[in-house]
Amino acid sequence: MSLTLLYRGKNVRFSMRLKKLYWLSAVLVFALVSGIVVYLALSTNEQPKNHVNYMAKKSVANADTQAKIKTSPLNNTEIDHSELKDQQLTVLTMKLAELQSQVLRLNALGGRLADNANIPQKEFDFQKLPPRGGPSVVNSEISRKSIAQLLVDITELDNSLDHKENQLNMLESLTLGHHIENTRYLSGRPITKGWLSSYFGIRKDPFSGKPSMHKGIDFAGKEDGDIIATASGVVSWADDRYGYGLLIELNHGDGLKTRYGHNKTLLVNVGDVVSKGQVIARMGSTGRSTGPHVHYEILRNGKQIDPIKFVYRKAK
Repeated sequence: MSLTLLYRGKNVRFSMRLKKLYWLSAVLVFALVSGIVVYLALSTNEQPKNHVNYMAKKSVANADTQAKIKTSPLNNTEIDHSELKDQQLTVLTMKLAELQSQVLRLNALGGRLADNANIPQKEFDFQKLPPRGGPSVVNSEISRKSIAQLLVDITELDNSLDHKENQLNMLESLTLGHHIENTRYLSGRPITKGWLSSYFGIRKDPFSGKPSMHKGIDFAGKEDGDIIATASGVVSWADDRYGYGLLIELNHGDGLKTRYGHNKTLLVNVGDVVSKGQVIARMGSTGRSTGPHVHYEILRNGKQIDPIKFVYRKAK
């Protein structure tokens, strides 16, 4: 089978006869070239349209972004003044609450000092405002202050109250220091009833059975028995502590502290001044304990020492 190509012009006449293999190849080449030409033509027509769509979408996105920036609360030109005032009022409220707490502490401290000085409450009552009076002032004569100025005034008052509280604390420590000076001598047992059940030093651990260091001495007794202070001092700890259970720690000055562990109930709080022989807790078995007892420690400059010589020490 063959294919004859014939071309006739005005002055030219051309003819070619192709065999089967040759004309099939020619048809394939013609189809390939035609497909490439059509593809390039279509791509050229669609490109401007796609570019226009992309630029339109980008413009819309930029417009949305600008709108968000304008309405953002971080933009200084769009600040909501009512929201700013609400925030300032919140700060004022918190400051006033702090001042109220500060005044309550000063009232309590002043009341303790008045009691120690034997000042009658009727003459010097910290819980009531002092008598006041004077002519009334017309509102128009009172200058209005801005919220910012009020915040400054409240801060200055807060600092003044802190200073006065420190002064009263110092006065209290000096007053109470003279009071407990003669009764902070460590001596005696931390219980009213019971017996010595474990000594200071290496012993067999009641839980593991292995040798371990016991940094205090134990006094066993009945649950709810009285635990007493072996000297006057200030409560520096009154809460749960790992291993000790409910623990009382007293600071006696000159680097001496005592600890009373495994209590069932605590009867004093941090900051309280206790006197020698005062009941400070009830015996229990809280923490790492096998039964009702008090774990008694004496610390000198932060290090536990053997309390036994103080237990048998004669009181002054």
